[in-house]
Amino acid sequence: MQDLNHEKSWVSQWDQLDERRQNIILFREITAEGDDVADEFNEEVAQLKKEIEDLEFKNMLDEPDDKRDALLTINPGAGGTESQDWAEMLYRMYIRWTNVNEGMEATVLEYQPGDVAGIKSATIEVKGNFAYGYLKAENGVHRLVRISPFDSNARRHTSFCSVFVTPLVDDTIEIDLNPDDIEMQRFHAGGKGGQNVNKVETGVRLIWTGELSNGKTERVVAECQQERSQLQNREKALVMLKSRVYDHEKRIKEEHKNKLESSKMKNEWGSQIRSYVFHPYNMVKDHRTGYETSSVDAVMDGDIDEFIKAYLMSDA
Repeated sequence: MQDLNHEKSWVSQWDQLDERRQNIILFREITAEGDDVADEFNEEVAQLKKEIEDLEFKNMLDEPDDKRDALLTINPGAGGTESQDWAEMLYRMYIRWTNVNEGMEATVLEYQPGDVAGIKSATIEVKGNFAYGYLKAENGVHRLVRISPFDSNARRHTSFCSVFVTPLVDDTIEIDLNPDDIEMQRFHAGGKGGQNVNKVETGVRLIWTGELSNGKTERVVAECQQERSQLQNREKALVMLKSRVYDHEKRIKEEHKNKLESSKMKNEWGSQIRSYVFHPYNMVKDHRTGYETSSVDAVMDGDIDEFIKAYLMSDA
């Protein structure tokens, strides 16, 4: 059904383009007969161009995993409260992006607040057409330059955060993990569930230690505290764990293409994929594509589509 709906969406968009083409031909015929329909004609042409560009862009998302849902994990770099606050700003940005993009839906699977402000880590499940295809452009280190609200001397600070995006595996992908290689930890979880979450260890953390296809031993962690019961959290955490192991294998296969080089960078100077400058001027710049904008507030409110497009166009 997912594949069928995917194909139907292509046909529907193509039919919409053809309908606009027919309208343009009609308006030209009306104009030739002496009637003034220039405004309607120009509007149809502009819409046709935009929809063709959108469809061409969507056509670039042709990797097998591009149409899958995505897991987006945010981890602050060194810097304590400063970087944890930056992590929460990025968290809000991606939640806002899902809100303004029709068809996208975000579910918070894991959220660890910071000791003073911000977050220590967060994992968001993003569902929607081509969720992973779009969000894979965000994979890497994000750098912030601003006057720190936590510095009484109002000095300029630089903070780093890493964003990891992995495709969410489904029944079409078989990932066999040996249960003996998986350690399960339980902890008290906050959030929905009423008093039950305070009395029972409903939160689940799964730790897999095993060997990848390249012979390297890897330790992969996934945790979920969002659901009401321990069983539901365990099931969701297992899906997250399999998705992350799958992503490791995917990186191994694609390493020779250097497509995921950004995700292997360190949380430090010179490794960032994008810089967000709030002081002494306003600018957000993607260092992979050179695309930049001075509309910092709009970007932090989730307007990152142009950055995603620029990256995917250059990658294609």
